[in-house]
Amino acid sequence: MQINEMIRDKEILVIDADGKKLGVMSAREAQMLAYEKDLDLVKIAPQAKPPVCRILDYGKFCFEQQKREKEANKNQTVMAIKEIRMFSTIDTNDFNTKVDQAIKFLKGGDKLKVSVRFRKRAIAHPQFGEELLERFKQACDEYGIVEKPAKAEGRSIVMFISPKASK
Repeated sequence: MQINEMIRDKEILVIDADGKKLGVMSAREAQMLAYEKDLDLVKIAPQAKPPVCRILDYGKFCFEQQKREKEANKNQTVMAIKEIRMFSTIDTNDFNTKVDQAIKFLKGGDKLKVSVRFRKRAIAHPQFGEELLERFKQACDEYGIVEKPAKAEGRSIVMFISPKASK
């Protein structure tokens, strides 16, 4: 933002601290008005014809702008992608543990990347990985929706699950 002497435009539209339009005037005249009121001249809309400047306390303006940005960030929800890795030869109890962990992540509102890795010669039987992902999908069906179906990537098969919308 341009303030005070940085504003070099010949003519600007000036708005005072109360929000009243003072009209179009030269930048020097506007700076004199701002100095008389012991405030700053800040260019608010540089793309407008003529550019719009406002007389205000610049420190207070910056503080309020930061406060608004913080408030906007506070209302934003950050969705993380959690990854669950399994091997094609996973045992039943290990599978159930992975499903429990996945449900916990989905309840927390996170997306899931579920990958089944193939070791050594297990890559010759990708159907085992696909069956495993299908079982995993059915186990998490109540809490999540498959966003991207199972897809082979190198020595693994990957599937993405996103949480169901809360009611």
